[in-house]
Amino acid sequence: MDTITWEEFEKIEMRSGTIIDVQEFPEARNPAYKLWIDFGEEIGIKKSSAQITDLYSKEELIGKQVICVINFPKKQIGPFMSECLVTGLIQEDESVVLAVPDKKTKNGLKLG
Repeated sequence: MDTITWEEFEKIEMRSGTIIDVQEFPEARNPAYKLWIDFGEEIGIKKSSAQITDLYSKEELIGKQVICVINFPKKQIGPFMSECLVTGLIQEDESVVLAVPDKKTKNGLKLG
């Protein structure tokens, strides 16, 4: 495992956001959803593609708060432009458990 400096860690913008819309993403190479995530007034709404279909339905994702990296470059995934990275824990079977705040937080709060 490589180590990073504190200064490198401080460059990563991990923020809380609330999923406000979820759509199927049939064009994705691996099963995924298209997500729209609200990070509050200052940051706004960002889109992400997430391979979380194994453990989460579209209905249960609406209103769920997640922790996302918001300062990666945008990434084209098929016809969809992903603007942030939704974080999660990859299990042995490749399914992903979302990294979420354990209490409701204000959208846009920085993880630190």
